[in-house]
Amino acid sequence: MGETDHDPAKARFLTIQAVRLSGVVTAVLGALVLGGILPLPEIAGYILVAMGVAEIFILPIVLAKRWRSGQ
Repeated sequence: MGETDHDPAKARFLTIQAVRLSGVVTAVLGALVLGGILPLPEIAGYILVAMGVAEIFILPIVLAKRWRSGQ
């Protein structure tokens, strides 16, 4: 198998991992805001943490279900 072969399962797996990683980065940025390290309003920190948690736990499930149903 050459490196140019397209494997949809591998692409989907990597996409889900990238979404999770971006969620971790988003949540960490929110934690930095809440810790006072980044000069943003406190509400922005809570929003970033919530968005990060959703990206880590909810979005991968939504993507997997969408791909499983063939949409």
